[in-house]
Amino acid sequence: MNIYLPIAEMSESVLVLLGMGAAVGFISGLFGVGGGFLITPLLIFTGVPSAVAVGTSTAQLVASSVSGAIAQYNRKNVDIKLGVVLVGGGLLGTVIGVEIVRILRQAGQFDVFIALCYVLFLGVIGMLMLIESVQAVWKTRAGQQPSVRRPGEHSWLHGLPFKMRFNRSKLYISAVPPFLIGAFVGFLAAIMGVGGGFVMVPALIYLLRVPTNVVVGTSLFQTVFVAAAATILHAGTIASVDIVLAAVLMFGGVVGAQFGASAGSQLKGEQLRLLLAAIVLLVCLRLGWDLVVTPKELYTLAQSAGGA
Repeated sequence: MNIYLPIAEMSESVLVLLGMGAAVGFISGLFGVGGGFLITPLLIFTGVPSAVAVGTSTAQLVASSVSGAIAQYNRKNVDIKLGVVLVGGGLLGTVIGVEIVRILRQAGQFDVFIALCYVLFLGVIGMLMLIESVQAVWKTRAGQQPSVRRPGEHSWLHGLPFKMRFNRSKLYISAVPPFLIGAFVGFLAAIMGVGGGFVMVPALIYLLRVPTNVVVGTSLFQTVFVAAAATILHAGTIASVDIVLAAVLMFGGVVGAQFGASAGSQLKGEQLRLLLAAIVLLVCLRLGWDLVVTPKELYTLAQSAGGA
């Protein structure tokens, strides 16, 4: 059974969309990631316009992050003050990102731009994850313990101005680094439809030394507000949010996440990271192939987003 997607201006099988949402939800539950870095490329593979895929992914991200943020807040794993700084930077990055999307869409270059962004980010992140996970598996089999950074070590970041005390995270650091991290993540959310957790979580842990249990909740807190802002801006400025598509994906994602969470408990951490790295690199290779292969139709007739 097909369903018409009004903003994407196309019909698609409900079963395909539900299966896609369930698959991404399964991966989200399995690895504890938002899944935005997968749902956007998958939508593009099925023929959904790139701008609509990005805008709709941010709408789905809001729904998937709210419940997680509330659960983490109830467990007192959210640093509100740090989250507000991250949100402030995120909103700035989101505004800039949506404006870039609008300009590139009017110029007819957004499809190539988004593909290049995904190939670059997924390629780099996938390789880093693959190297780290392979090393972890090797050390585990050799009976070695992975090296752990000593807490309390200071770096050049601690010498920056505008210092603030973040009581929940037990930190006294400059507000500049978290603001810039939030801005970069907001920019990614606007142009790629991702939550940015794969950037924010390691940045908060390894750069700012935020306790791991606080990182997850604070990251989700920031994601809710930044993804909501990106959704509103995408819908208001370039009308690229398909609510019908988002609703179907959300339903499938909720179901898939339950099975993913159960399956994740059966695997070790290094095995999960190795599997996730492989999935990320496969998506990267698929997008890279589309950039270099000769298309079936060399020319298409279509009205540009800013044309008459």
